[in-house]
Amino acid sequence: MLVDGKWTGDWDPVQKADAKGRFVRQVSSFRNWITPDGAPGPTGEGGFGAEAGRYRLYVAYICPWASRALMARKLKGLDGLIPVTVVNPVLGDEGWSFGGYPGADEDPLFGAGHMHEIYTRADPHITGRATVPVLWDMKRDVMVNNESADILRMFDTAFEGLVPSDLRLYPADLAPEIDALNPRLYDKLNNGVYKSGFASTQAAYDEAVAGVFEMLDELEDRLSGDYLFGDRLTETDIRAFVTLIRFDAAYHGIFKCNRRQIADYPRLSAYMERVLHLPGIRETVNMDHITRGYYSIKALNPTCIVPTGPAHIARLLG
Repeated sequence: MLVDGKWTGDWDPVQKADAKGRFVRQVSSFRNWITPDGAPGPTGEGGFGAEAGRYRLYVAYICPWASRALMARKLKGLDGLIPVTVVNPVLGDEGWSFGGYPGADEDPLFGAGHMHEIYTRADPHITGRATVPVLWDMKRDVMVNNESADILRMFDTAFEGLVPSDLRLYPADLAPEIDALNPRLYDKLNNGVYKSGFASTQAAYDEAVAGVFEMLDELEDRLSGDYLFGDRLTETDIRAFVTLIRFDAAYHGIFKCNRRQIADYPRLSAYMERVLHLPGIRETVNMDHITRGYYSIKALNPTCIVPTGPAHIARLLG
């Protein structure tokens, strides 16, 4: 990680653990918002107005948080406004790097070798981990935001004046229900798989994996329509999908979430496929990057051997 702007030690998947061995995720540190007129958003400072070609999105296909932003960018038609840079899926001793793998990009802005160099450019004295996604302002040469939940919301509304859309991922009438489900979905499933995989005690693992399958069972029971809120696609569907599409190929094995697969849930399987087939979404899923990335985590898989399955996911994405 970075300590006062200097890379210190080798990359470690476990950011922090509490006294009971539970995995604790780092809080995002850059929280400015792009708004239609550049006015301040819910957090951070103002001055980030919606403009075509002004912002660049740094992502990793392996990362579900970054994939949230990629999905919103596709669904809202922002491809032509916001270019993307994809990092190498293999997390090395200095974390995310650029280039060196099929489908990974060199850094076009600064020629950086690693993502942590982008962070020290944003803050020369930063302490913490260099995560994705990152939204960079190429006009002001500053980092706008590195919190996927924020980026998802700003992509939903900030660029409506440039690219009008009938789709609203966070509609006002569903906001209370979305705000009620999102935190539980995050805690038990999105972050729950990580809490299972990076648990450092049996008790922490048992608690986390129970939560993962409680939420999967709940979602299976909930799905009576096309999406989690009936027939309307929302940001909650994006949040669910990014975990579901990785589950059987990665979390079931490398993170020890092996009670069941998504393939064992008929409604969730059909739902995952339904979202995958929405226009542009398949382009945001690179299963080679996903499996290569997760199985390169030496703390969990010292040999870094990547399994060849599962066959049903390969067929779905083929």
